[in-house]
Amino acid sequence: MTAHTTHYLCIGCPLGCRLEVEEEEGGQAEVEVRGFSCRRGRDYALQEHRAPQRMVTTTVAIDHALWPRLPVRSQQPVPRQLVPEICRALRSVHVVAPVMLGDVLVENVLGCGVAIVAARDMAAC
Repeated sequence: MTAHTTHYLCIGCPLGCRLEVEEEEGGQAEVEVRGFSCRRGRDYALQEHRAPQRMVTTTVAIDHALWPRLPVRSQQPVPRQLVPEICRALRSVHVVAPVMLGDVLVENVLGCGVAIVAARDMAAC
């Protein structure tokens, strides 16, 4: 059986190691992870290869505030394939000032178990 190699750039620390995950054709099992300088690099390569996740950062509409948009973020990373759908869902979210940094605006976005929170204070005006 032949092996397939996938390349990643580690973001676990400032070193930015170039990682390789080699697996058998068909994705049955990882054969080897190469290029990491620390355990975080190895763990990152496996996580990114099996189930990549990303933080969501975007804005939502806010009423009665100095600015018309409020920056928001996810409290934890979400599956990468959900990011565009989450951003689309957040287009319909409208909040009213005042809002404080860390306020939960959406409790369980798209049922994935992750909350969307305010990324800054926004006073009412």
